[in-house]
Amino acid sequence: CNLSTMFVTLGRALRRAPALRSAAPSLACRSLATGPASGGAVSDEMLEKLGTLSTQALVDGLWVMGWPPAMVEGARGLKPGQKCKGRAITLRMVPQRPDIAADKPAGEISPEYEAFELCGPKEVLCISSVGPWESVGGDIKFLRLKQLGLGGLVTDGSVRDTDEILSYGFPCFSHSTTAKQGPAAMQPWECNGVIELGQTNPVVVRPGDAIIGDQDGVVVVPAAAAEKVYEIAHFRETVEGIIKEELVKNPGPPGKYYPFKPPIKPESPLGKLLDSKGIKY
Repeated sequence: CNLSTMFVTLGRALRRAPALRSAAPSLACRSLATGPASGGAVSDEMLEKLGTLSTQALVDGLWVMGWPPAMVEGARGLKPGQKCKGRAITLRMVPQRPDIAADKPAGEISPEYEAFELCGPKEVLCISSVGPWESVGGDIKFLRLKQLGLGGLVTDGSVRDTDEILSYGFPCFSHSTTAKQGPAAMQPWECNGVIELGQTNPVVVRPGDAIIGDQDGVVVVPAAAAEKVYEIAHFRETVEGIIKEELVKNPGPPGKYYPFKPPIKPESPLGKLLDSKGIKY
C-alpha cells in the first residue's frame, strides 16, 4: 500500500482505540456462561393459594405436568404440625477447606448473613448442606431469623440447639438434629444461587421458587410453573374430595375411581361421578 493509505488506516485505528479501551474491562470480566439464578416470581396471591394445598396435591400436579420429583427427601418438621410457605432464599454450603475459609467474606458480610437479611415472613431460607448430619446452624445464628420473622427454614442437613429453635417459633424442616459443629465440616459460599436439596435424590431450588411444607414434607414449586401447578393440584384435591365422599356413602374398593390421571373419560365411573356433581374436567 502507498503512504497515504497507511496514514488513513492508522487514523482509523487511533479513532477506534478509546472504544476498544472502554470495552476492555467488560471483556476482561466475562466469565463462563451461566443461566439466570431465578426462574421467575411468585406473587403474594399465588403464594397464599399454593399454601392452601397439601404437599401431596402439589407433587401430583407436577407429576401430571411431567416435571421431575420436587419433594425434598429427608426434610422433616422439628415438631408435628409445622407448616411453611414462602419464596426461596438459597444458601449453598461447600466442604471445609482452609483457602475457602480464608477467601470467603467474613463476619457480617458472610454469604449466610447476606441470605439472612433477605428473609422475612414471606421467605423460606433453603440451606444446602454437605451432609445430612452436619449442622447448618443453631440458636445464636438463627436468633436473627426469629428477629426477621422468617417464614420457614428448610435444609437437607441438621440443626442444633433444638429447644431454642423451637422456642423461636418459625417452622423448621431438617434431616435431623445434631450436636456437631457446622464450621468444622463446611463453609457458607453462595447466597441466592441455584442449589440442590436432598442427599440421595436431590431437588433443584432456584431463588424465588415457592416452598411449601407440611406434615408430609417439603415441596419445591418452580416459579415458572406455579400457576399451572396450582390449577392442576387444586382440581385434583377437589376430585379427591368427591371420591372420598362417595366412598364414605357407598363403601367399596377405591380402584373404581382412584388413582386417576388426565384425560378422564366421560364413560368411566369417575367421569360419571364428576358429571353428577357438575364438575368440569
